[in-house]
Amino acid sequence: MRRFTLFCLLFFAINAFSQTQRALPLAKYGDNLSQPLTAKERAFIDEVYGQHANKFVYSNPHRLKAIKHILRNRVVIKEMMIDDPKKAYPKLSKVPLQTGFVSNLKRDKIFNPEDFNPLKYQFKFYARGGAGYRVDGTNYHIFIKSQF
Repeated sequence: MRRFTLFCLLFFAINAFSQTQRALPLAKYGDNLSQPLTAKERAFIDEVYGQHANKFVYSNPHRLKAIKHILRNRVVIKEMMIDDPKKAYPKLSKVPLQTGFVSNLKRDKIFNPEDFNPLKYQFKFYARGGAGYRVDGTNYHIFIKSQF
């Protein structure tokens, strides 16, 4: 019995130490984040965070930097034809809205790439890889670049 217990302890100890861990790489930020918010960026933040914008964004330098990085460097909108069904991206209409701060947030009725607010949607901004989405009824695609 003693040998069996010793064997079990040794077996579990070796397995516990042999587990590999993949460290997350550091996020790569662009050089343009030191610039102040534009009026358009401020409007995007205010639209999504409403009366909570000051508490959760403007007074939190790390969150503000992350949001600037999303708006300035990580969201790309392209107009392109994709005929390959294997590359079918999820539709924008299937992505839930970010209604945690402003419960009556609405989707845009007409898509305008110049005024598109990516903060309104629950995109996978912090996933390991990038993501792509298709705007319903158009040839526009929204690509979220990886932060790494």
